[in-house]
Amino acid sequence: MSAARLNVPLVLEEKQRQPDGMGGYRVAWRALGVVHAAMKSGAGRLRAAEAGAESVLRWAITLRAHPAGDPRRPLPGQRLRMGRRLFHIEAVAEADEAGRHLRITAQEE
Repeated sequence: MSAARLNVPLVLEEKQRQPDGMGGYRVAWRALGVVHAAMKSGAGRLRAAEAGAESVLRWAITLRAHPAGDPRRPLPGQRLRMGRRLFHIEAVAEADEAGRHLRITAQEE
């Protein structure tokens, strides 16, 4: 199997709760760092949203692997950013037997 071409830079972000000053909180996203990926689009669909139909596209994203517990290893609930495009991470698993790469299932809205 040939090596994956990890030539797409993405920013890994995690969700943080910040006080809003009125007893509640707001959600903010904090950048953790840049990762390089190979990306392959999957099936897309339309779904109902507040302002009408919304396009949703599933992606298979391959990254260099880091061990479980390493802060560079993406987790479900985090997201990847490419400019204004956002990819919400749904699942993370090893992509090969040697454990050199991770396969991420993400959804772009």
